[in-house]
Amino acid sequence: MQLKNNLRKYITGIAITTTLLQACKSESGLYPVPETTISDRNVFDTPARIEGLVNGIYRNLKAASLYGGRYLMYQDVRGEDFINVTLNSFTGFDSWNNSYSSGSNDINNLWSAAYTTINSANIVIQGLENTTVVSEAAAAAYTAEAKFLRALSYFSLITVFAQPYTLDQGASPGIPLRLQAETSTANNALAPSTVAEVYAQIIQDLNDAEQALPDNYATALLNTTRAHKNTATALKTRVYLTTGNFPKVIEEAAKIVPQTVAPFSAQRGVSHALQSDIQVLFSSNYTTTESVLSMPMTPTDALSGQSAIGFVYLVNREYYLNPTGILASEQWSTTDVRRNLLQTTAGRQYLRKYAKASPFVDYIPVIRYAEVLLNYAEAAAEGGQLDLASSLLLAVHRRSDPNFTLAADIATNQSRLLTAIAQERRIELLGEGFGGQDLLRKLQALPAKGDANIQTPRVELSAQNYIFPPPNTEIATNSLFR
Repeated sequence: MQLKNNLRKYITGIAITTTLLQACKSESGLYPVPETTISDRNVFDTPARIEGLVNGIYRNLKAASLYGGRYLMYQDVRGEDFINVTLNSFTGFDSWNNSYSSGSNDINNLWSAAYTTINSANIVIQGLENTTVVSEAAAAAYTAEAKFLRALSYFSLITVFAQPYTLDQGASPGIPLRLQAETSTANNALAPSTVAEVYAQIIQDLNDAEQALPDNYATALLNTTRAHKNTATALKTRVYLTTGNFPKVIEEAAKIVPQTVAPFSAQRGVSHALQSDIQVLFSSNYTTTESVLSMPMTPTDALSGQSAIGFVYLVNREYYLNPTGILASEQWSTTDVRRNLLQTTAGRQYLRKYAKASPFVDYIPVIRYAEVLLNYAEAAAEGGQLDLASSLLLAVHRRSDPNFTLAADIATNQSRLLTAIAQERRIELLGEGFGGQDLLRKLQALPAKGDANIQTPRVELSAQNYIFPPPNTEIATNSLFR
């Protein structure tokens, strides 16, 4: 079928099956092994083809502009902790400078990658509704994976392309909520749902996924690279935190963080736990139980050049860490092991969480257990459970800085404890896609930042560029989206 002028948005049935069936049959389900193109009419005819479709959703998710790494970069550089050097519009400068337009490549590519993933998930969900090719249990599990990936993709879009839920409890216009498989341009015209409606669908998908996903898989690799029950639960803690629903964060987190004192570890499904050395997670072992979900890269499908987050941050050194940002926090001592994830060059410090040389095969973290603990800590503090919140915060921090203590006037003061948790998120999750997201969910201004070479002004909540603009590709093809 002809795509006409919306090639970036959707793909035809044959193109979809071609892309998805290039997914691998290897353990992770994410390493591409080309297969012969087949007709979309018989793509659900065999278990292997169905598995290929499911694997292909993950492959779409790890596109360069999404969880291949660039989406994390777009979010992080909106905060105050990164200073741009190159003014390169191909490596997130417009996001750092808050100067995106509807025609920006980053905007259109991010939108396209997310909706391609969503449509891939819709095809699998719809195709499995009446299949007898695989067992009911297998079909339910595959559908659950597709719903999880659809929810993650919608969450990634709604947090940058629409006003924060906490602004007006989701009453603002959101984005088109596409839940049907599309193989043509016939249904392009679709009005945006409200922010609340999009979040409701995200939660519904995650609840459905949690029920049908497996408790775990046979190997650590699969537990890291495919969704299981705890993956859905962990993402729900992030979603509920973003909407300010702190009781639900606590409810979900308690499923996989059942203890009230350290050591905190999951006792359902995959045995998630903090590792003794955070450096291991970004160098020698990407498949520990701290990784709830990561995107694997191999030499056969690694991103290159400006598409690779490791190239941007460390090889080409296009962003250095703001010396007056989180680096200057008294909470981040000079003996903290997490300082070893930085590299000093010519007096500037650069992030080296993604430090593999070309072909850039670092796994990209999507959800870590440390984040779940910090989500839980913030919600507990908001709910007045200060002892629990302090214990969770200390568990994360003392993994890298064993001598750290919380002063009594912080541990017993809700406002100061929440500030300490926010600082901890910036230290622990630096470079993992939370900079802009945490600011927006708290309705905080995007900070002014820069150096003698270039500076970008503060952006208030009321400013038009507080959120990303709608992409031209959607405006041009969707008459109801303006």
